[in-house]
Amino acid sequence: QVHVVESGGGLVQPGGSLRLSCAVSGSGLSMYQMEWYRLPPGKEREWVASITVGSTSTYAESVKGRSTISRDNGKNTVDLQMNSLKPEDTAVYYCNARSILDGMVLWGKGTLVTVSS
Repeated sequence: QVHVVESGGGLVQPGGSLRLSCAVSGSGLSMYQMEWYRLPPGKEREWVASITVGSTSTYAESVKGRSTISRDNGKNTVDLQMNSLKPEDTAVYYCNARSILDGMVLWGKGTLVTVSS
């Protein structure tokens, strides 16, 4: 059974940085397109970034230039480096894995990022 687990969230001051990690177990990462989403308090879930199996990355305008998504198929992990954090980046961040073989999507339980002074 495939599992997706996020880590790396926490409390950070505005302008600071965090590196979120998403670990996939039970299957190799190479057959999954990976995405990060976030759920800000009182708002709807929004897409943050994606990385294809070929490592092509795309970003939401709200994080472009401040964030970098990367994958390590050998370690079965996908990271989201976030810099110059703003209070509006406060959210629960979720990772999902989308199989390119059958389209199945797996979600993690999320990790909380709080940007506050």
